[in-house]
Amino acid sequence: MKILGLNAYHGDSAACLVVDGRLVAAAEEERFRRVKHWAGFPAEAIRYCLESQGLALTDIDHIAVNRDPSANLMKKALFVFSKRPNLAQVTDRLKNSMRVKNISDVFADLKADIHHVEHHRAHLASAFFASGFENAALVSLDGFGDFSSGMWGKGEKNKIKLMDQVYFPHSLGLFYLAMTQYLGFPNYGDEYKLMGLAGYGRPTELEKLREIMKLKSLGGYELNLDYFLHHSEGVPMVWEGGSPTLGIVYSSKMEKLFGPARKPDSPVEGFHKDLAASVQRIYEEAFFHVLNAVYEKTGDPNLCLAGGCALNGVANGKIKSQTRFQNFFIQPAAGDAGGALGAAFWVWHHELEKPRCFVMDHVYWGPEFSEAEVSRELETSSSRLKEQHCSIQKLDNEEDLCTRTAAAIAGGKIIGWFQGRMEWGPRALGNRSVLADPRRADMKAILNLKIKHRESFRPFAPSVLSEKASAWFEMEDTSPFMLTVCPVRPDKRTKIPAVTHVDGTARPQTVAQDQNPLFYKLIAAFDRLTGVPVLLNTSFNENEPIVRLPREAIECFLRTRMDILVIDRHWIERFEDTHS
Repeated sequence: MKILGLNAYHGDSAACLVVDGRLVAAAEEERFRRVKHWAGFPAEAIRYCLESQGLALTDIDHIAVNRDPSANLMKKALFVFSKRPNLAQVTDRLKNSMRVKNISDVFADLKADIHHVEHHRAHLASAFFASGFENAALVSLDGFGDFSSGMWGKGEKNKIKLMDQVYFPHSLGLFYLAMTQYLGFPNYGDEYKLMGLAGYGRPTELEKLREIMKLKSLGGYELNLDYFLHHSEGVPMVWEGGSPTLGIVYSSKMEKLFGPARKPDSPVEGFHKDLAASVQRIYEEAFFHVLNAVYEKTGDPNLCLAGGCALNGVANGKIKSQTRFQNFFIQPAAGDAGGALGAAFWVWHHELEKPRCFVMDHVYWGPEFSEAEVSRELETSSSRLKEQHCSIQKLDNEEDLCTRTAAAIAGGKIIGWFQGRMEWGPRALGNRSVLADPRRADMKAILNLKIKHRESFRPFAPSVLSEKASAWFEMEDTSPFMLTVCPVRPDKRTKIPAVTHVDGTARPQTVAQDQNPLFYKLIAAFDRLTGVPVLLNTSFNENEPIVRLPREAIECFLRTRMDILVIDRHWIERFEDTHS
């Protein structure tokens, strides 16, 4: 039984393939189109998923889409009649809904059954059915999807029981988006910048923000709509065929409360840092308000979390201290891309009533390339590599490859590391990574100067050997998907300053030998050499989606000041021109 799962005509367009109840391939469309958060129909991601298994579209039995235009129709109708929103807003949303509703036209010649799965049901399914928990409390929180911003319930074996939800126009995700925009970060997906900036500030604006975000009984939350535009004037949105865009969602009253919004290119001042810290604190108050209410309703010690809000690693790192949940699971593509996975598993379990047989214990579901393909690409690029004074060597022995790479990192070199299957989700976790020495206090500035060119307040993350993680970070559990922030142990902060944020925290990836043997071997080699079982790990890109192809890795290497590219078993090193 073959199920194709889709997130289509929305940001982070994606596809996945589930065969007999097991995920076999998954990828975001942005990696193929080379446009961050690409919105539209995920044609290239679909092509990859099928080709990876030697299948054609005609082999697919079911197609699952993580949107259901018919969901919450009564709520939508009541909103239109009571609020009388801007006509352009209604028209834009109808256009997008019709694209989703008419997706069957794209597959008109197929015999596959097409299923529309409500947005938040897909989110809940993506977390629970990948978690390995027999039973769990389930929570999905984001901006909006199918007229809802949050949903919670309980998972039991192969079924999900829904309990409650919060409807448009109230949204915890939209609150965070509005404040992200106000602070001068206007691009789709910029919320992580606010989260990084929050570590530099003090929460001085809590009382004002509590006028904007209000908590209600039974886990509910409510926006003071005077500070927002999305419910009345509407917000321009572009969801098809390129980078998704959103208009400003906050009203002029926000600027009356806090003063003029920061312009994107203007300096980040103390007030902006304090406001970011305050927004993060208010977000956490609402987040844990929901989680604690869900715990009271379910009494389940296990939690599965999904939706864009599940990518807030600072809040995730406090789940155990701020709630009574004993265990939690967050699927690595917790945002809208992961809805493709959830839609497929919803069909497998809920509609086909099949038993569970899959646990997601790694992220490596994307494309991979043979030695011959890598060699051909290096041959094609050989003249450009020589022009930049690069040497190319082949190292067949894995031990030699890892030992040499570890030594180069310890010597201050920046490494592009391209191996195996591409990661699923927004994080580079050891297969499409840029690696550096976490012991150097200046490494963050060096990376930004040579490669990343990003805001100075954004931290870089560590990858650590799983069995040694608790000695370096205040964490009880493993974190293989790099989705939780925790304190660096005080006695270790001066030893790994490049991955320790200003507030003493980090967002570690724990690396187990059975999850990524080669990356584990590399970190272990660095540990033997330096006594530090940690590498600085950031995504292999330069203001673009993470590289997918060997060619893209080579091009990124050539146009930046990366020192060494390790691609498959090939070692490409750039040397200074001694004749210039």
